Amino acid sequence: MSSQLLNSTETFQKIRRIAYQIYEQNFDESEVIIAGINGEGYHFAELLVTELKQISSLTVHIAKVSVDKQAQSQPDIKIESGVDTFRNKNIVLCDDVLNTGRTLAYSLRPFLSIPLKKIQVAVIVDRNHPMYPIAADYVGYSLSTTLNEHIQVILSDEAKKGVYLY
Repeated sequence: MSSQLLNSTETFQKIRRIAYQIYEQNFDESEVIIAGINGEGYHFAELLVTELKQISSLTVHIAKVSVDKQAQSQPDIKIESGVDTFRNKNIVLCDDVLNTGRTLAYSLRPFLSIPLKKIQVAVIVDRNHPMYPIAADYVGYSLSTTLNEHIQVILSDEAKKGVYLY
């Protein structure tokens, strides 16, 4: 049985607020790169890019980070953009839910060998079950849950868009 925590409008309001926060923290930059983790994290990144382009004069680029979220180890993480795209830039790595930090920790690996100005993390929901030293700089909704509960963010399906607790 699931319950809806945030409807479509509330979820979009959280994303818009995160976009304003990203702009506030990067207003002195000419460009920023939004890197979304495949799945709903990438849809979140797309929505952030749209919002940032509407509210700011920043040049905003998007990149997709491909990670197998179910795998226990990540031998190969792909970024669908050239390495030079990120050099000396501010990056915001986006995912839908921060649970243990494992997915975000793996997703940071390709960026560690590139000289960056700054890397930040944005999530829609922070569940607060840290197992890795990852904290989100931008959080739409903080929620303490049990390990047996699951959070699902749906951005790709218009009919079901929102945040759900299972």
